[in-house]
Amino acid sequence: MDEHALRELAEQHLRALAGPQAHLRQDQWNAIRALVLERRRALVVQRTGWGKSAVYFVATALLRELGEGPTVIVSPLLALMRNQVEAAASAGVQAATINSANPEEWSSIEEQVAIGEIDVLLVSPERLNNPDFRDTVLPELTHTAGLLVVDEAHCISDWGHDFRPDYRRLRTLLTELPEGVPVLATTATANDRVVRDVSEQLGVGDESGAVHEALVLRGSLDRESLRLGVVTLPSVQARLGWLAEHLDNLPGSGIVYTLTVAAAGEIASFLRDQGYEVASYSGRTDPAERAEAEQALIDNRVKALVATSALGMGFDKPDLGFVVHVGAPSSPIAYYQQIGRAGRGVQRAEVLLLPGPEDRDIWSYFASMAFPSEPVVRTVLDALAEAGGPVSTAALEPRVDLTRTRLEMVLKVLDVDGAVQRVKGGWESTGQPWSYDTERHERVAAQRRAEQQAMLDYLDTTGCRMEFLRNQLDDPHAEPCGRCDNCTGSGFSAQVGQQAAQQAETRLLRPGVELSPRKMWPSGMEALGVSLSGKIPPGEQAEQGRALGRLTDIGWGNRLRELLSASAPDQELPEDLFQACVQVLAGWEWEQRPVGVLALGSTTRPKLVSSLAERIASIGRLPLLGEVTTAPDAVPSRRSTNSAQRVASLWQRFRLPQQPDPSCLDGPVLLMDDYADTGWTVTVVSRLLRQAGAPAVLPFALATTG
Repeated sequence: MDEHALRELAEQHLRALAGPQAHLRQDQWNAIRALVLERRRALVVQRTGWGKSAVYFVATALLRELGEGPTVIVSPLLALMRNQVEAAASAGVQAATINSANPEEWSSIEEQVAIGEIDVLLVSPERLNNPDFRDTVLPELTHTAGLLVVDEAHCISDWGHDFRPDYRRLRTLLTELPEGVPVLATTATANDRVVRDVSEQLGVGDESGAVHEALVLRGSLDRESLRLGVVTLPSVQARLGWLAEHLDNLPGSGIVYTLTVAAAGEIASFLRDQGYEVASYSGRTDPAERAEAEQALIDNRVKALVATSALGMGFDKPDLGFVVHVGAPSSPIAYYQQIGRAGRGVQRAEVLLLPGPEDRDIWSYFASMAFPSEPVVRTVLDALAEAGGPVSTAALEPRVDLTRTRLEMVLKVLDVDGAVQRVKGGWESTGQPWSYDTERHERVAAQRRAEQQAMLDYLDTTGCRMEFLRNQLDDPHAEPCGRCDNCTGSGFSAQVGQQAAQQAETRLLRPGVELSPRKMWPSGMEALGVSLSGKIPPGEQAEQGRALGRLTDIGWGNRLRELLSASAPDQELPEDLFQACVQVLAGWEWEQRPVGVLALGSTTRPKLVSSLAERIASIGRLPLLGEVTTAPDAVPSRRSTNSAQRVASLWQRFRLPQQPDPSCLDGPVLLMDDYADTGWTVTVVSRLLRQAGAPAVLPFALATTG
């Protein structure tokens, strides 16, 4: 088939996909020609809504007509997969997906792929190293694939704002593809450094050892429909009041982004109180509820989803009318990607950023979750080497001081580096030497700090905001947009009505959150010399407790972070916090009134905790039962990052006060603490109290991270 005939056929497939008026952009055709005629590898960096998915669906249709095998698309998010399966069907392309949400369909889908009934198979990057899929399905798929597509390709590069360890496995997959299988990588958010990194990984060598560079097609990243602005407000109450006053005036329906799960829930609750149809959305939202929330927004049944970054790549609503951020993301590139959800199919969409002083604290917290130090990683390698065989993640967790999420990240990186491998039954050491790339980790950390500073510069710039973001992405076509608040000299007013601000303040300063009790001991405690396992007996559990607020809250959180920061002096409980604690306790509908107050002695804030217990006992007219102390021979406690290590460090650490009158424990005990993080300290102390005769323990803390 000659090039002219192929292009006409490509145009026909595009019209089936996008409508009778659709025509291929020049770079869309350039990419399709490179994939279908030249069987090259290509990287397409184009703005959100440009039509990158059309390239691989049209190329798939053409390659299938030429007798080639199915297209394999590696895609990071379920939302993206759902949208793309539907889009493929409209183009006459049969698509299916294998991911964690449909395990019951895997076998039938694999059979359909084998007999040629599936044109496109979408897989999550995690699936590439599932032992069964990797060993039984992937080899045949790699051998027969007609096209490999890497969607959201910036995830391959650890220089990218959203690097994912699972994506690094693609490097191995790329080297195993038969010669002549074309590869397409696509993204909307890649600066020069990421483009170089990804294109180098896409490069393919021939039998002579020569490396053929990937074709890079890079276009303007301007979004002509977007009207960017920043509204700087003096307080979180003002920001929520402003949002309540202006949300109704924003066009259509949209997204209100927040930096934390707690903020998403709190803002959604406040807006519902103000009469808005909104829903919260985060990584903790049940998958079925997430799908329903996405559909409600697509159908305009809600004014907004109040969401974390979990609502990101792949969500497609062409008429999304606005994106508002309550709190600034830590990277201008991540910000560009998130605002790219808006304005794809409308002439004008509002993009507004409402920054807050707490943003930097939140950035710092997430930065602390980066790749661990070398000694910590070495403990993982040592534990696997000593095991001498497969170890599950759950069994490995007690042996290392990492949370489950961070442990899984480390294992994935070590897997790609060849030091460990995932097998049936868990993980095992390969025995291969491994070195910690200190220089690279430090350079990436420095890059993240530079991105944070660039985000602060975005807030303060007097120049064009869209040009600023495009420059961050090294867009060679960057120029003033003529649309943003700085270009036009106009934007949204920062004035907030007194009533709206007062309503926001009342809602935010409503004290009290629940503390759910632990009901299961961590697995693997025997390996740490502690004889605990399974369910915590009901007779040893704490009751559901209360805290004044979360450290991540946008209301009490700011005040509590200030009080409990490492640099804050130990002090008696401030009056405003005491009165708020009284409100929480007054609203606590316990089954039986406590018979006494007990302080959970603190080594870092003894004055704060003792004054909390003393004042609550006094106002409640309850006996003060003393304080739980640390055993004289106790090893200094560490704030371990996983549950098993934490419980082991707390076990046999505490001593109850001597009670001359046993009747002091004839009813519920109110246990006072400054800070509840993992909940294990309260769990261990409550067990002691229950064993000493207390019929119930009611935990109360000033702050929680839960």
